Amino acid sequence: MSELSEKIRKLFQEGDDIRDAGLKEPSDVEAFRDICYGTDEKWQSLDVYRPKTAGREPLPVIVSVHGGAWMYGDKERYRFYCMSLAQRGFAVVNFTYRLAPENKFPASLEDINLVFTWVLAHKEEYGFDTEHLFAVGDSAGAHNLGLYCCILTNPEYAESYAFKTPENFCPRAVALNCGEYHISAEEGSDGSTKEIMKEYLPEGGTKAEIEKISVIDHVTSAFPPTFLMTAAGDFLIPQAPVMASRLMECSVPFELHFYGDADHQLGHVFHCNMKLEEAAKCNDEECAFFRKFI
Repeated sequence: MSELSEKIRKLFQEGDDIRDAGLKEPSDVEAFRDICYGTDEKWQSLDVYRPKTAGREPLPVIVSVHGGAWMYGDKERYRFYCMSLAQRGFAVVNFTYRLAPENKFPASLEDINLVFTWVLAHKEEYGFDTEHLFAVGDSAGAHNLGLYCCILTNPEYAESYAFKTPENFCPRAVALNCGEYHISAEEGSDGSTKEIMKEYLPEGGTKAEIEKISVIDHVTSAFPPTFLMTAAGDFLIPQAPVMASRLMECSVPFELHFYGDADHQLGHVFHCNMKLEEAAKCNDEECAFFRKFI
């Protein structure tokens, strides 16, 4: 742990504690917990959530990639959000992955790849309809998910990574929420990204490293259909139109959704706050977007 990561983890945990205070897990969701998908039982662990009414019926799947500035977060912080997605008729995979600075890039991408590989291998056991496999990511999770989709759909870019992805696999569609898609070597978009990159990237954020992790530079026409979301109070709001422009340039089907207004400044990753009506609306619309591909 570094001084920066300690500060981020303390600040984010305090915010999440306030957000989730008083929440209880829904009684209509079945949970399979603490399943190790790698070799590290603490940091490579996942839960599976399913609506109890579904029985063993195969369900379309949503894999959730959590945010946290690449330095914070785990599946416990996302269980209420992910269980709410399961209530909407999906099997949901909620996982913890290795964080910086203890684990440098591309550890998080390696773990995302392990999770999707695990899902494909366990479809019978957990009732996964892997022909209809989707993913959501927020903030740094949206960045990670965006990069992973680039690896899956851009063979030249995929060659720059040592790990191999499942053959002929890509999510049917994804939702990228309040994410960062263009990272500059000169200046972080929110004033802190550059400092985080020094601890996230093995060489401290060289020009080549920054270019490698800038999502928009690796998107092709094969990138999956995308639900792109930001909000009036999202400090990463400038990133959404940049990603939208790249998706249009590559003729990738997408929807751009904007929530809140000048008088109602919904904040960064507001959709994870189960106490907000607007979160329910956003999550309903994302699930409706996914159903277009079922």
